[in-house]
Amino acid sequence: MKKWVYFFGAGKAEGDGTWRDLLGGKGAGLAEMTKIGLPVPAGFTISTEACDYFYKNGRKYPPELRKQVADKVAKLEHVTKKKLGDPRNPLLVSVRSGSARSMPGMMETILNLGLNERSVAGLAAATKNERFAYDAYRRFVQMYSTVVMEMSKEDLEHRLRAMKDRLGVKEDTAVPASGWKELVAEYKSLFQEKTGKNFPDDPMEQLWGAIGAVFGSWMAEKAVTYRRVEKITGLLGTAVNVVQMVFGNTGDNSGTGVCFTRDPSTGEKIFYGDYLVNAQGEDVVAGIRTPMPLREMAKTMPKVYAQLEKVRSKLEKHYRDMQDMEFTVENGTLYMLQTRTGKRTPAAAFRIAVDMAHEKLISKQEALLRIKPEDIERLFYPVIDSKVDKKSLAAKILATGINAVPGAAVGKVVFSAQKAEEWAERGEKVILVRRETSPEDVGGMAVAQGILTATGGKTSHAAVVARGWGKCCVVGAEKLDIDYKSQTMTAASKVVKEGDWITLDGSEGVVYIDAMPLVTPEFPKSYETLMKWADETRRLRVRTNVDTPQDARKAIEFGAEGIGLCRTEHMFFATDRIPHMRTMIMARTEKDRRGALKRLLPMQRKDFIGIFRVMDGFPVTIRTLDPPLHEFLPRREELMVEIAVLEATKPKASKLKALRTVLQRVEELHEFNPMLGHRGCRLGISYPEITEMQARAIFEAAVAVAQEGIKVLPEVMIPLTGTRQEMANQAAVVRRVAVEVFAEKKKTVEYMVGTMIELPRAALVADEIAQEAEFFSFGTNDLTQTTFGFSRDDINKFLPDYIEQGILKQDPFAVLDREGVGQLVKMATEKGRKSRANLKVGICGEHGGDPSSVEFCHQIGLNYVSCSPFRVLTARLAAAQAAASDKLKVEGGRTK
Repeated sequence: MKKWVYFFGAGKAEGDGTWRDLLGGKGAGLAEMTKIGLPVPAGFTISTEACDYFYKNGRKYPPELRKQVADKVAKLEHVTKKKLGDPRNPLLVSVRSGSARSMPGMMETILNLGLNERSVAGLAAATKNERFAYDAYRRFVQMYSTVVMEMSKEDLEHRLRAMKDRLGVKEDTAVPASGWKELVAEYKSLFQEKTGKNFPDDPMEQLWGAIGAVFGSWMAEKAVTYRRVEKITGLLGTAVNVVQMVFGNTGDNSGTGVCFTRDPSTGEKIFYGDYLVNAQGEDVVAGIRTPMPLREMAKTMPKVYAQLEKVRSKLEKHYRDMQDMEFTVENGTLYMLQTRTGKRTPAAAFRIAVDMAHEKLISKQEALLRIKPEDIERLFYPVIDSKVDKKSLAAKILATGINAVPGAAVGKVVFSAQKAEEWAERGEKVILVRRETSPEDVGGMAVAQGILTATGGKTSHAAVVARGWGKCCVVGAEKLDIDYKSQTMTAASKVVKEGDWITLDGSEGVVYIDAMPLVTPEFPKSYETLMKWADETRRLRVRTNVDTPQDARKAIEFGAEGIGLCRTEHMFFATDRIPHMRTMIMARTEKDRRGALKRLLPMQRKDFIGIFRVMDGFPVTIRTLDPPLHEFLPRREELMVEIAVLEATKPKASKLKALRTVLQRVEELHEFNPMLGHRGCRLGISYPEITEMQARAIFEAAVAVAQEGIKVLPEVMIPLTGTRQEMANQAAVVRRVAVEVFAEKKKTVEYMVGTMIELPRAALVADEIAQEAEFFSFGTNDLTQTTFGFSRDDINKFLPDYIEQGILKQDPFAVLDREGVGQLVKMATEKGRKSRANLKVGICGEHGGDPSSVEFCHQIGLNYVSCSPFRVLTARLAAAQAAASDKLKVEGGRTK
């Protein structure tokens, strides 16, 4: 019989921390903590396979599941010596989700399940605390109503606030038992009104309702959105964890908290977290009450805090990574409810990886693998410019809160996630402002520049989600009075309306009125250390795709080791050059074309001189003219409109004749499929004078810079070759011009002539082309187009359908298609090196900055990758991670 349910408790567990795919992260963590002897409440986990079955079979459970759950409930009752629904000593359970990948707050949880009118009296008698028992019952009825029956959370919260107002109390802890009894009755009445049913009293009926709600939450819009934003794919579903309840709200000797073994914002090795006395777990995570820092617990509960410190040390050593832990203290006894690898800011990720390597917890290779590509990108997050006058900055303070996620953000205030999405869609920068966020807000949080909440701590929903995305966030700004009805927020008599600009400082926890100037900060010291390890580890070189000296200089700062693609056509679009380019295209004779090219020659030479100087000894790959000539002329449709207007309004205008001539040339050059038309090497074959001019500009610039004592390494790249003969034709032109220039200047420089492999045929006959080409550079953008038959400009019309239906895993223009395009790259590399053993091979499409694609390039033995300047750091890290994976004999973890 298929096993769907796994038990843990009394020091034993069916499973361990490696069973994440089957038990989910939470279930695997509970099993592992049980096995290593930590104080974990007993329970059982319904596997992710059951969720997969549920969705594949019309939302029906596996036939064996009900009996297996009933058996585990009986076992749980035996271990805990309590019974579900028992009027004397009732067993209560929590029902929580938990997938293999952490999705904080995206799926559902129900606490205190098992309570009814009889068992709540038993709980009150057993604990001698009626207020606590009815508070627990109120929480259960409220959660069951909203999670299982999907009743309005705001409606129930409104009734809770109204009851506290009637009693004249602010905190939940001040509500007496009579208040909770009254609210439970009110909730049940509302339940009957909204659903037409009585609130369920049978604990097993409650349990199956909760299990269904957790499975159902896997496909809830907020969870689907989160997986899309986080690019989480390939999971079976969520597990369901049914765990004995322990209570943090039995009095001042109890409490609940969330803590991290290191500071998730800075990476500092300090015990960090939030703690609430006399509260249940969701109070901390939901941000409904603002908690105390964990260090306060050392004063109020020193013995429990010391025990928690030992757990911290044990778990970090066991998992060898920073842990995010949830705990409850019930009447002075500590219980661990969850551990998982903690989300962290980019700066913290670098510091934790480097510190743990220095502490010998992990190796340098493992430290490299701990950094995600987006961690490097997020190091560029802005901060408020230090040049802003401190006095004027202080005058703009609206409120202060808790610095949940560092960095700074500027945007217009919106008070709902829906508005955030709508405004962002039209290009507005927004700050999402909420009393507290909930998982329903995730779409708006994803598009916002930053997030601000009036309540919550560093482990609230807003903070955890924002931290995972590296998004600036300030929480617990308690002085803010947020009014959703009037769409305003007020603090210290200052009023901010929807659409007003504000600035968040997530590093200091300050909210400012108006938009402040932002700048990019300096990188942390640990970044330099880790990137040094990366460069020592990687085999693959990293170049950049740039066309100007300024961009080349920036790429060098980021660690580029050469230029893998310099697109010469970009140089012709400048306003002082486009007229000469158009003259050349309009020319009817070679003589006239050469005349125009002669005027372009010094401009191209000057460009190359600037680039060679900046690169100072690094190789520079320059691609000869690639796009069709009509791209340099006015658009055909615009010309036709302009001519038609002039013919109707000024038929004798002198401009008309010139426009008609241009239109005639545009018509002659017009192509039905320009991407496969008269471009690349085909242009140079039809008009060899173009290739001659560019080669002369390259070699004259190289000689001039070499005479300044700077080493130059030009590599001339012929685009779009598909035959050996095309390559031979253009290589001959380049080499002839090189000989001429070196003779004229009485100086030679080393250079290479190679080709850009962009066509499947070129890959198939790479051994022939390599007899003429000294290097290959794969133009994977066009190679993907020509292999799939997809237009890069039109793919988004159907790509979402392909990904949603599992036809493609990801955009093939963003992540190299290993099975198709990748095999052509691999085959061409192998065939090319059979003809030319020292053939240098790289890629220069934007795939050169994608970590999965870089890993593949490492695996098939390429010499380098080339990408845009701001992706150079990511490529350096990805190349090092690929090499580190080889050394550790582990999978790099990239999407295949």
